[in-house]
Amino acid sequence: MQKTWLVTGGAGFIGGNFVLRNVLENGHRIITLDKLTYAGNLDTLHPVNNHPNHVFVQGDIADAALVARLLETYQPDAIVHFAAESHVDRSIDGPADFIHTNIHGTFSLLQQAREYFQSLPTEKAEAFRFLHVSTDEVYGSLDEDGLFTEETPYDPSSPYSASKAASDHLVRAWHRTYGLPTLITNCSNNYGPYQFPEKLIPLMIEKALAGEPLPVYGDGLNVRDWLYVTDHCRAIETVLAKGVPGETYNVGGNAEKTNLAVVHAICDILDEQRPVSGLRRRDLVTFIEDRPGHDRRYAIDASKLQNTLGWRPQESFTSGLKKTVQWYLDNRQWVQRVQDGSYQGQRMGHSTCRKVSA
Repeated sequence: MQKTWLVTGGAGFIGGNFVLRNVLENGHRIITLDKLTYAGNLDTLHPVNNHPNHVFVQGDIADAALVARLLETYQPDAIVHFAAESHVDRSIDGPADFIHTNIHGTFSLLQQAREYFQSLPTEKAEAFRFLHVSTDEVYGSLDEDGLFTEETPYDPSSPYSASKAASDHLVRAWHRTYGLPTLITNCSNNYGPYQFPEKLIPLMIEKALAGEPLPVYGDGLNVRDWLYVTDHCRAIETVLAKGVPGETYNVGGNAEKTNLAVVHAICDILDEQRPVSGLRRRDLVTFIEDRPGHDRRYAIDASKLQNTLGWRPQESFTSGLKKTVQWYLDNRQWVQRVQDGSYQGQRMGHSTCRKVSA
């Protein structure tokens, strides 16, 4: 059955993959709202240009009048909220944008969603959902053992994760106070096609292809749980279809890797796929000063999502990474167009950090 969904941040990395999948493969009607900041890219949505089931609107989620007009015009069955400033390093250099979009923008969107929900006839209201896409970074850092569960206390370390934690709390409050049928997903590190090349995997692919040094923070042993973006999109679809309003679902790839192991794996794939005589790309690894507040380990327990809703990741890290590297090799024009001069792989998140003794 065709659904109509308002998708915020649908020209970004995860949102763009979600839009393409649900228009082209699942046959849903998608209204994409995106501000088109540096990470929003209309090239990502090129396959659905002029598609009868896709409408693109450029705008800010904090523009209450615009959001209200979209809700009234298109009468969506759900709002899927991806729109966010999402890069830790950028949040260190410029936290104000993160406060505006992730907190104020989410608040404004919730207000409009509440008014829309309260105007719906009973049958449509009972089926309506507001799904907020969040991150495992709200939980802070883990030691060598243990996993993040939905009950893990929040302990954000960066301006980015603090702003996402705040938005999660707002979403829960709008459910408990106003009865808005909300859902929250907290995901681990995503990777795959269409990711802006400031993030670890696409950045390392681009630098390794260029034969440039591969900057690795600290000792490179920070651990992340990696989730292929299509598996994440499937999880969101599952939560929309089966999730219980008011509940949170953690989404993980069951693929813990150190940052150094990820970089080495990329180097090995490229040495095989794009060999350069006399170059072993692992030799390009360069250890640099760690970023402030760098969490040591993230790992997700996704058993609630798996056991109650039946979702499982379909890609292993090995299979997903090979697909990802191949996509970047096959889509050089997309990479060139997204790197429009505003970001050329330079380090961010290295603002002056003054430490004082406890």
